Amino acid sequence: MIENVSRRDFFRQAGALVLAIAAPDVFSQSAAFEPNAFVKIGPDSIVTVVVKHLEMGQGTYTGLPTLVAEELDADWSQVRVEGAPADARRYNNLFWGEAQGTGGSTALANSWLQLRQAGAAARVMLVAAAAERWHVPAGEITVSRGVVEHRGSGRKASFGELAASAATQVVPAEAPLKARDQYVYIGKPAQRTDARAKSTGTATYTQDVKLPGMLTAVVLHPPRFGARLASFDPFKAKQVPGVVDVVPFSTPATNGIAVLARDYWTAKKGRDALIAEWDEAQAFRLGSAEIMAEYRRLAATPGARARKDGDAVGALAGAAKKLEAAYEFPFLAHAAMEPMNCVVALRPDGCEIWNGEQFQTVDQAAVAKLLGLPPAKVRLHMLYAGGSFGRRANPRSDYLLEAAAIAKAAGGKTPIKLVWGREDDMRAGYYRPMYLHTLQAGLDANGELLAWRHAIVGQSILAGTAFEAMLVKDGIDATSVEGAANLPYAIPNLSVELHSPQLGVPVQWWRSVGSTHTAFATECFLDEIARASGKDPYAFRRALLARHPRHLAALDLAAAQAGWGKPLRPGHARGLAVHESFGTVVAQVVEVMKAKEGVKVQRVVCAVDCGVAVNPNVVAMQMESGIGYGLSAALSGAITLREGKVEQSNFHDYPVLRIHQMPVVETHIVPSAEKPSGVGEPATPVIAPALANALLALEGKPVRGLPLSSQGLVLA
Repeated sequence: MIENVSRRDFFRQAGALVLAIAAPDVFSQSAAFEPNAFVKIGPDSIVTVVVKHLEMGQGTYTGLPTLVAEELDADWSQVRVEGAPADARRYNNLFWGEAQGTGGSTALANSWLQLRQAGAAARVMLVAAAAERWHVPAGEITVSRGVVEHRGSGRKASFGELAASAATQVVPAEAPLKARDQYVYIGKPAQRTDARAKSTGTATYTQDVKLPGMLTAVVLHPPRFGARLASFDPFKAKQVPGVVDVVPFSTPATNGIAVLARDYWTAKKGRDALIAEWDEAQAFRLGSAEIMAEYRRLAATPGARARKDGDAVGALAGAAKKLEAAYEFPFLAHAAMEPMNCVVALRPDGCEIWNGEQFQTVDQAAVAKLLGLPPAKVRLHMLYAGGSFGRRANPRSDYLLEAAAIAKAAGGKTPIKLVWGREDDMRAGYYRPMYLHTLQAGLDANGELLAWRHAIVGQSILAGTAFEAMLVKDGIDATSVEGAANLPYAIPNLSVELHSPQLGVPVQWWRSVGSTHTAFATECFLDEIARASGKDPYAFRRALLARHPRHLAALDLAAAQAGWGKPLRPGHARGLAVHESFGTVVAQVVEVMKAKEGVKVQRVVCAVDCGVAVNPNVVAMQMESGIGYGLSAALSGAITLREGKVEQSNFHDYPVLRIHQMPVVETHIVPSAEKPSGVGEPATPVIAPALANALLALEGKPVRGLPLSSQGLVLA
């Protein structure tokens, strides 16, 4: 998703904003206690934490309430979670300015001080209320596990008993926060707040929303990107029993024909029966092979300069030994388990939306513009999302606009639930861009790395979006070169150049964004260089990372836990990689073995430095999740085009990792006292190069492209 390259500096500056948006001037006279925008305490002592970030499986509904519970000294059993409404004034992502949304692994990092301060402020006010009631000094009162106590007199009170009087107390401008040695919850496992509801089927996703009179919409999209609807015949669709209406629509992002029915399958049957003609004068018609051929041509020409240290060209010319490699990467689908969906209800005074909402401010503004409404009149209900991996944070609000346009085209008489099937998501969605990397390296007579020249070719995901002005500078899309332009290795002569060709294929961020391809190219090429210089890949990296202690710590921990350097049985091999993304450093060692059926990925040892690990269990879960997601793409993920049409349609031809293919994953957390950074994305880009390097060690042949299935790898 979005990565602000100066997020750490911004975070330090943002500390002063912690309560600036939190406290209302006047409290409600009810028994409920709402000291700020994030905490509600009822007379039943239930503590509701309002979470501004989408829960899509990554653990925000557990990690963020932990921060409040810690400073409030609540009992974990009394904590509940509520998704925040769309309100960028109160619930903005502090790393994005006045914009609300989830992405870039920022949820915990940008909430670290804000939510702790919110909990601490509530605690101070509860203590003040107790001190006033009991006529004792506030300094003599303690709070533990949801109980406020004055030990000298033996008085005790629950949060609920003090809620009404606490609401009359003055909101502290700044409440003291706990020292690390006082933590009760932070740094320790805690049960996920969403586990029970998701396990019992009571969690509410978009597909669960049912409104009176609601119709389900299924859309016929153009067969090629850029095509426009010329004409259509609704007759056969309307002959399907249960089809209520057929309406064409158009938005700035898409166009098509929606079939409306009381249920999905009826609407789908109607959609499949539609007859339509498309104007393809502006349609995209290239195939993947033609695109890659053009990328190769571009890579051989000068590009926009993303980084220049020393003189890479001159150093290469005088190098004792030269190496070069080219790495190819296909388009990738997000393939979230819950395809895109959205419920829209048009009201006389506005619009109401229910969905797994990831990009509140962007979506609210886009829908408001489409419907001719003030943004405040578009009310968003943030539900659980069944995965996203960046897809639901679409900078063009594609499927939300689609739902709103269909509701408008249908006359606004009834709520509309737009449902994309898997085929819609694969063929009419947005993709991780296709990329080509070409690299050259020069070694001196002692095998020391002198020069590194890197060219990257691929679409900009920011061009034409509201983020272009902020994150595209001098022709460099920061998301295209992240992980390459900030390569941590000590190389005296280093250059990185970028080409951003414009294609008609819709693209956007994909879990870990630019690092999905830069980590593979840089870490695989580094392994090739190490072997060409006769050095151990682990030792080679260590020598180049002397100025990066966090990388070293993660690399050393992963290598030690994996037994790097210890003999392996015949037919076994190890590979490693280390990479930083979103402020988090991850190192992985992969062990593979050769079997009769192919190659088996046996074990992954993962070390992560993410600052303070608020919940070690969630950190481990996200490392496992990121590894599984990255491994899935590395093995078989590829969206290919033929004459402009996407060839894949479902999991039979875009296979995802099966549970029996998942290796054993061991996660080790580097101890840290630094502020937390993200864990939702940083494990994903490391697994593919670590695996490719293990295959290089096993078979002596470098892997020069993904997916591995296209390179002839058969997974046992």
